[in-house]
Amino acid sequence: MSAMRFGFAGLGQMGGPMAANIVAAGFDLSVFDKAGTADRAPDGAKPLESLDALAAVVDTLFLSLPDGPVTLAVARDLAALQDRAVSVVIDLSTIGLEAAKEAGQILADAGIQYIDAPVSGGQSGAIAGTITVMWGGPAEVLEIHRDVIMAIAKNLFHVGDQAGHGQTVKLLNNFLSGTAMAATSEAVAFGLSQGIEMKSLLDVVNVSTGRNTATSDKFPNRVLTGSYDAGFKTKLLTKDVGLFLDNAKAAGTPTAVAETVVDLWRRCDAALPDSDFTRIYEFLTEKDPDQ
Repeated sequence: MSAMRFGFAGLGQMGGPMAANIVAAGFDLSVFDKAGTADRAPDGAKPLESLDALAAVVDTLFLSLPDGPVTLAVARDLAALQDRAVSVVIDLSTIGLEAAKEAGQILADAGIQYIDAPVSGGQSGAIAGTITVMWGGPAEVLEIHRDVIMAIAKNLFHVGDQAGHGQTVKLLNNFLSGTAMAATSEAVAFGLSQGIEMKSLLDVVNVSTGRNTATSDKFPNRVLTGSYDAGFKTKLLTKDVGLFLDNAKAAGTPTAVAETVVDLWRRCDAALPDSDFTRIYEFLTEKDPDQ
């Protein structure tokens, strides 16, 4: 493991901190980001000028990319390279089932193992190294990479052997998170309308059956304080719940709640572009015009 050479492509809000934690754990890491590697590379990493250069010098390449089309473009570029050392791609992005399956097939045809391994925990978890990784790929590949994965994660779950398995768990998780944030916003607004202080109602809920991640973290630490700094963009949560809805429809599973939740998040994203997703509370309490 110590002799393996690792690469990281995508040094944004999540990728940058994860790459920094890999370096801090003592692993050899080369990095590239299309938006500017020199400015984004963590201390101790080796910045490279292109994806081609990265693929030529690493054994395992981590990806942290914004969406399915970008991941598929990268997969095609990697598959087309003649001069490459990379043999395993671990995709930490949230891209949906079909994109993961397609990326897996593109890379398999080129002799590269693709691992569908999305993460949860937000930017704060990425910085702290406490994210959850949902591994969709062979168990033996996971064991080879366990040490480097645990440099970025507190929880590592092998959820299945195939590309798409990781995405399935990530999408249902983010759907539940987005639903909890929206529902808690409405519940808190109701409580405040009756003269109950936000802290008081949260204290009760957090030792009762309505407790969720919004009541236990987002509201006391991000909304009540007025910081709205969970580190996850509304547009990304909107993308994820939309992917959940699309994939649930394709699977033929119930979508009644998802239809409402996705519509709400899309309207919030349109009204509050580039916002932190905790600001859905402001969107709802400032009277959504379509309600």
